[in-house]
Amino acid sequence: MNNHQQELFFQKLNEQNTTFQYKLPSRHDAGLFIQKLINFLFPISQDCQQNDKAKDLQGAFLELRHRLDCMLSPLTPQLERSREKILDSVFDHVPEIYEMLLKDAKSITENDPASVSIEEVIALYPGFTAIATYRIAHSFAQEGIPLLPRMLTEFAHSQTGIDIHPNAEIGHSFFIDHGTGIVIGETTIIGNHVKLYQGVTLGATHVSKSLASKKRHPTIEDNVVVYANATILGGDTVIGHDSIIGGNAWLVRSVPPYSQVYHQSKIEVRQTSAT
Repeated sequence: MNNHQQELFFQKLNEQNTTFQYKLPSRHDAGLFIQKLINFLFPISQDCQQNDKAKDLQGAFLELRHRLDCMLSPLTPQLERSREKILDSVFDHVPEIYEMLLKDAKSITENDPASVSIEEVIALYPGFTAIATYRIAHSFAQEGIPLLPRMLTEFAHSQTGIDIHPNAEIGHSFFIDHGTGIVIGETTIIGNHVKLYQGVTLGATHVSKSLASKKRHPTIEDNVVVYANATILGGDTVIGHDSIIGGNAWLVRSVPPYSQVYHQSKIEVRQTSAT
């Protein structure tokens, strides 16, 4: 482009940039923070090139606090409380998140026959990575932090193929097996000891933007198993406790406790032509 075209383009960029409501931390910093926090809680693996002397736990904890404070800085105009108070509250909840994650890791270890150990689950399983990121992001969302919780879960989404909205409510001992393609929507409620397999969608039927604040996603009660590629939609849909939802099932209405719902395949034997 010539100088005049370039000048006009730069002017348009400047004008557009002044209209954006939010300033955000970088995706790189968000991803690095979540990795460091998970590694702080579960220091099972480390880089071969890591030459730094291991920091004491208190020093590492303070470094994580400093990183989060830095990420909150551009969001300060949108925060309802001071960064200091938010940081205090966030890190006060870390021990509770840790206990929840131990239950999640134990549930995966006990329910997956292929699992060798809890260390393998924590270090290698994408389901655990997605759950850990969700639980941290969910605590941020509860503190009223805008956008950053979604940045964290979208980082996990890019790493694992599992999309969990940070505002979803998920109970303890949550088990995700394989995980790729799982979608858990914003107003989903999941009870305790629930198991989801790959490709499961807990989504919404089509609603207008004006209904965004309403419950749009299903409720999954305790001890439910949802097998691969099942789709469960709608804010009024409740899957009763101790139910089994088979693979490829499609549900837009509630089922009572202890239900078994299966997708029925139709099998037809082809006729061979006579020779």
